[in-house]
Order: sequence, then structure tokens, then C-alpha cells
Amino acid sequence: MNSLILGARRFVGLQKWRNLRVSVQNGSAFSNSFSSASAADVKPKDGVKGETFKASSFLDSLLLAAKLTSKVNADSVLDLLRSYGFTDSQISSIIRSDPQVLIANAATSLGSKLEFLQSRGASSSELTEIVSTVPKILGKRVGKSISRYYDFIKVIIEADKSSKYVKLSHSLPQGNKIRNVLVLRDLGVPQKRLLPLLISKSQPVCGTERFDASLKKVVEMGFDPTTSTFVHALRMLYQMSDKTIEEKVEIYRSVGFTVDDVWAMFKKWPRSLTHSEKKVANSIETFLGLGFTRDEFLMMFKRFPQCIGYSTELVKKKTEFLVKEMNWPLKAVASVPQVFGYSLEKRTVPRCNVIKILMSKRLLESELPPISSVLTSTSETFLNLYVRKHDDDKQLVAELMAIFTGNRVSLTTPRRLEP
Repeated sequence: MNSLILGARRFVGLQKWRNLRVSVQNGSAFSNSFSSASAADVKPKDGVKGETFKASSFLDSLLLAAKLTSKVNADSVLDLLRSYGFTDSQISSIIRSDPQVLIANAATSLGSKLEFLQSRGASSSELTEIVSTVPKILGKRVGKSISRYYDFIKVIIEADKSSKYVKLSHSLPQGNKIRNVLVLRDLGVPQKRLLPLLISKSQPVCGTERFDASLKKVVEMGFDPTTSTFVHALRMLYQMSDKTIEEKVEIYRSVGFTVDDVWAMFKKWPRSLTHSEKKVANSIETFLGLGFTRDEFLMMFKRFPQCIGYSTELVKKKTEFLVKEMNWPLKAVASVPQVFGYSLEKRTVPRCNVIKILMSKRLLESELPPISSVLTSTSETFLNLYVRKHDDDKQLVAELMAIFTGNRVSLTTPRRLEP
């Protein structure tokens, strides 16, 4: 296990040398206490920094983002959290992690859980620190369940403060779970991904031999411990036996992928190994049925394996919009398969409607810009290319910005482009 940790540390060091954004320093991503987490971990989102949260426009935006319509209990929830000593930054962290908290019954649900934890001897500072660090603990039932997971998280925090990992790991039942989380901690798995593993129902941190074997594979494959993909890959390999993995690889080989292709896709998207033979076959049938060639389908899956998981309805809807509404050829769509991962209403349609307006006014140098320029560029780049360059026409810029930033956009407005 020590060799695994050293190997992962070397990998992270190399990635940092290549200017990738990683958080590991001096071989450990946790040289500082969990209790002194960086401001980036707990600060409110842009636009609400330093704000005292009330049932206001900010709350309305949270409810909208969570697709919630009721804020009957929101005021009482915020008041309850403040009464237990939660700061505004901690409240922001909890709400952003689980917006459903806002509509929970403050008295019978949240209140009873916070009261139970406090009755076990938790100080106000300890309670607020742990709950705001892992808000999902509020989803556990009052009693042994929430008590056990609270203690797990507390052990990790104390371990970081004292560095007495071995002693602390034996202070609770299910010592293997604590031991494994501490191993991941020493590898450099960040706090925001580490602690939720303790309360997840599908976590890969139980046992020893299976955990060690799965972790060894993930490290040897070169996954960066500071990324979410590392945890996803560990979870996938932990859940599947060697026989199951071989069967999954064979499914892909039978439709034209090489073994190297399969593992390359796994590194991009670990869930690619979870699909059944029927799901893969249906996905192939969908893309071929829309007119993509088999070579294009293979290329698309290699570049963006998430395509395999999309429903037939979603793939058809997005393809038809890009090809029929925008007149991009199928070959162009196949060259940037990540467009299937973009939201139609929030990204694809608003951007395409901006292009339609510019084309109708003959303000574009080319008849139809490349699909990559329109859809894969950052918001800043897109605005510079297609909106801000027309700043001599304030009315046009305002119109384009309204389309670009609109919350809801019709899939048929403005008019369809003529071929």
C-alpha cells in the first residue's frame, strides 16, 4: 500500500509540473486541517458573497435551480440553521450541496437530527463544521445511522489535526472503512470527494483486499487522485469482478473497439464499463439510424464515451436540431461528439439563435460558422467572436445578449435557417 501511495504522489507531482491544477503539496493534499478549509471550498457563489441569506431573490434562484416550486419552509430552515450557530458561508455550502434542505420540515426533520447530534455531546463549532463539510449527513436517519457516520467524519477531521491515523482508525467500529479513507486521504483525494465516501450507499471503501486490489488498478492506470474521475474509476472497479470486467470489454470488442480503445474510454468516463450489451447495441443502432457511418460512430465513442449512455430520444432531438435546424452536416456533428453532452435550452439553442440572427443580417463572414466555434468555445470566447464585435450597434448587442443569457429559449425561434 505504501508503494501505491508513493506512486500516486509521483504522478500528482508530475501533473503539477505540467501545470495541471492539482492540490497536492509535499506529498499530501491535507497538510492543513479540515477545519481550515480554503475559502474556495465554502464561499458563496458569485453574486452572493457576504450576503445574509433570506427567502429572497437568491433563495428563489436556488429553488429554481433545484426545480423546486415551494419555499414554505425555507425561512424556518434558515432560521433553524442560524440558531445552531451555522454561519452564512456554512449555510451556503449546505444549500448548494443539497437544495432540498430548503423545503425540509425544520422542526420534525432537520431540527430533530441537529438536536440528536448535539445531545451526544457535539459542541456548536464541531456540529456546524461537520454538517457543513458533509451536508448529506442530514439525509441519514436519527439514531445509530446518523450517529455512526457523524463519528466517521469526526475521526477523519481529528486524524488530520493530530496525524495519529492508526490510533484513531481503531477507535470506531468498521475500522477498515476509516483505514481505507485515510489511505485515499494520503494519496491526495480532496476533502470534497473524500468525506462523502463515508456516507455514500455505493462507496468503494469497505473491506481491505478488494479495496487494495481496486485501488492498485486505478493508480497503475494513471488516474489523478485529485480528480473526481479517480473516485469514479475506483467505485467502478470495486463493484465489478475480474470476470465481469472481461465480459464488458468483450462487448465493446464485438462491435469494433480494441482493448486499448476500451480502457482509453474508461479513463475518460469510468461508467462506460457499466453498460449492458443491449444498451451498447441500442446506442449503435440509434446513431447508425440517424445516418452516422460505423467509422463515425466508433470515432465519436472514443472521443466522448458518454454518448453511449444517452437515450435514443435525446440523441435524435439534438441531432435533428443541429442538422435540420442549423444545417450542419452529420460529419461535422460527428467531429465534435461532446455537443451531445450540452444542454439544448441552456447552451446549444441560445448560441445557435445568436448565429441565426447574425446570418439573417448578413453579419457573418462565412455562411455558417464551424460547429466547434459555436458550441465548444467558452462563453467568453463566444461573446467576443459573435456579440461584442458588434458593439457599434448597441441595440443589436442588447438583443444578442438577451438571447444568449435567456433562461428559457424556444427550439424554433428565431426562424429555421434555409439550406
